[in-house]
Amino acid sequence: MKNRMIAWVSGVVLVVVTLMVIIVKLEPPRDGIIRAQAMKAMALALTDKEECEKRAKERGTSHFSAKEKDNWFVKYMDYLYDEGYLDPELTPASLASAQGYLTYAEAAYMAGQVSGKLKLQAGSTRNNRDQAFPEEDWWQLYGSILKETDPEGKVEEMEAVLYGTPSNLDQAESWTAYTTAGNFGFQGLALDAFLDCEIRFLARSGEMITSSLVSRNVVYENVWLAESDGRHFKAYLGTAYREFPVSAKLGGEDGMAGNLADLHMEDGKLVKITMKRDRLSGKVLSVTEDAIEIEGYGEIPLAPNFHVYKVYGDFKVLNASDILVGYNLQEFVAADGKLCAALLEREFDAKTIRVLLMDTGFKSVFHASADLVLGSGADLEYENAKGKMVGERLEAGTQLAVGPDSPYLEYGRMIITPDEPEAITIRSIERSQGTPVYSGSLEIKGTPEGMVLVNDLFLEDYLTKVVPSEMPPSYEKEALKAQAVCARTYAYRQIQGNTYSQYGAHVDDSTNFQVYNNTSANDKSTQAVKETYGKMLFYEDKPIEAFYFSTSCGRTADAGVWGTDSGKYPYLRAVEVKEGGKSLGKEDNDGFESYIKREDVIAYDTSYPMFRWQTDLPADVASAQISGAGQIQDMTVTDRGPGGIAGELTVTGSDGTVTIKGQSAIRSALGNPSLIITKKDGGTMTGSATLPSAFIAIEKRTGEDGSLSFHIYGGGFGHGVGMSQNGAQGMAKTGKGYKQILDFFYHGTELRECNEG
Repeated sequence: MKNRMIAWVSGVVLVVVTLMVIIVKLEPPRDGIIRAQAMKAMALALTDKEECEKRAKERGTSHFSAKEKDNWFVKYMDYLYDEGYLDPELTPASLASAQGYLTYAEAAYMAGQVSGKLKLQAGSTRNNRDQAFPEEDWWQLYGSILKETDPEGKVEEMEAVLYGTPSNLDQAESWTAYTTAGNFGFQGLALDAFLDCEIRFLARSGEMITSSLVSRNVVYENVWLAESDGRHFKAYLGTAYREFPVSAKLGGEDGMAGNLADLHMEDGKLVKITMKRDRLSGKVLSVTEDAIEIEGYGEIPLAPNFHVYKVYGDFKVLNASDILVGYNLQEFVAADGKLCAALLEREFDAKTIRVLLMDTGFKSVFHASADLVLGSGADLEYENAKGKMVGERLEAGTQLAVGPDSPYLEYGRMIITPDEPEAITIRSIERSQGTPVYSGSLEIKGTPEGMVLVNDLFLEDYLTKVVPSEMPPSYEKEALKAQAVCARTYAYRQIQGNTYSQYGAHVDDSTNFQVYNNTSANDKSTQAVKETYGKMLFYEDKPIEAFYFSTSCGRTADAGVWGTDSGKYPYLRAVEVKEGGKSLGKEDNDGFESYIKREDVIAYDTSYPMFRWQTDLPADVASAQISGAGQIQDMTVTDRGPGGIAGELTVTGSDGTVTIKGQSAIRSALGNPSLIITKKDGGTMTGSATLPSAFIAIEKRTGEDGSLSFHIYGGGFGHGVGMSQNGAQGMAKTGKGYKQILDFFYHGTELRECNEG
């Protein structure tokens, strides 16, 4: 009996084992992942595509043969070989290897370079080390790798609709996927099966790593429909267009072109078109991330897929930041109480500018209150509870004390538009001229931080109060005219920059942009503005960056002082500021230290006090404001840009050596309000948080008491790029006209009116 029982149990066990063996053998093997795709993913867990390409260029050679080194995956695998994440013996550098399956051993090796724990997670054994590593397991392991290598989350998980690849877009760039979330590279991925589908994918710096299907039924929202040839119509789904067949079932082609619509797709086919025809227009008062305020309509929220389309000239897809406040350049398409798109219909003409007025002392853009007096009759408009603008009439002499709890601000902003210019006095603001008076209209809006005041006025009126605030109105008219052109060009660029769009302004009235209305308008400077009406400086059909500064040291610098590529601004050169002054490069810096110590240099700025200056910086003061060096023992300018401007300062101290780069950082490191600065004419001035300029030479000095200090020889006032204002005055005194002045400081530019083609 006992033997039978044993035999029976043994038989059952044998059957179970046999079945398990059969099941294991019959179960299909899980798909592996191609090495090239896995290696790309691994490289992008560590760095971005641009760095891999940069490394390849710098390296000049490859682990792959000359015949194979141009394949897309080489840059990623070479990076991993260089960083020790790939072993050439385990993973040979060849096309055949890259196109084969990743093995358990290779997955464990890469993971092991990150941590021992991840190596164990890969699960490589003596039995499976040469087998294909399952794709599903790879992406699970990859998620763990990212937690270690990418704590900042530079590899992002995203969802979007894929609407184009080179297979269906003639205008597509190679290996570029066009999605509703932007354009992405997709080297090594097969995406065509996902066209017109919602996908989920990982990406880093614009390069896809992996993708998967979310849905085959999608809606392209707020699409611009362009022309039709009777058989197909063109639809812009993002930065590229697609052509769809015209169908009577979907409404035919009548009234389609030049409108907005939602396109409904199922399994890659267009099944429904929802037209959106309701439009509104008005001056834009503010633009935020989730709403746009339009005059006459109040603040309107943006639809989730809000788009901005330039529909005149060459069609372009723009951004919300391209909607200029203070202008009515577009129509808005609305649906369900939200803005779906902005249709930019005409060119920006720079007729008006909106200035955010700062408080007394230019300390803040927010005001606790506003005390106003009107010099003429005015219209007052404000928003009511229904979002509509209502108004009342104010008489000349009306005084208004506006605070955050004013009933005029309860539902939005208030706008005061006087009948006459120079009619709004703001007694709660003090400027150098005293109590300022403003032209144009004044808008006041409450924010959680305080009230903001925006002065909306004609650009030319703005310039009449910028020029005397930026250049003494007693200067020669030709210098003032040069300043007016620079100020106008600079303002044009700043209007387009839209810096303060959330408050409904383009610029503020401080040195952050151009100082406005700090000094009263002057007949001479006003005439300079009028005589250059509308004129700006262009380079290759674009308004230039018309930088200017107070005083040169006899030389200017180029745009490289801000760490930018000076080649992008060829008109901003380093030059000698004198008759026949030559262009300067870094090779001309020999002898600069002796040059900056001389006071007999001939230049257009020579006669001005800040042409040369000196000061002493105590080592204790420098040590307190330069971190990382400890007690400072020495400092030397170790690199200069064209013109001789300091570009790198090496500071040595008890705790080590610190390197400070960039003219702005150097000026901040060496400036201090306790300094006494002696000017060329013998006069003195107190220092500030920054040195007057970075055209400097430094001498270490030891006092009789053993104290250490650094004597700084300097020249000029300002960043040194573009036009020296005192240099312009010096040129004007020699009989040079404003066009000659501008040609000298902005090489190769063209003077013309902003509305010229």
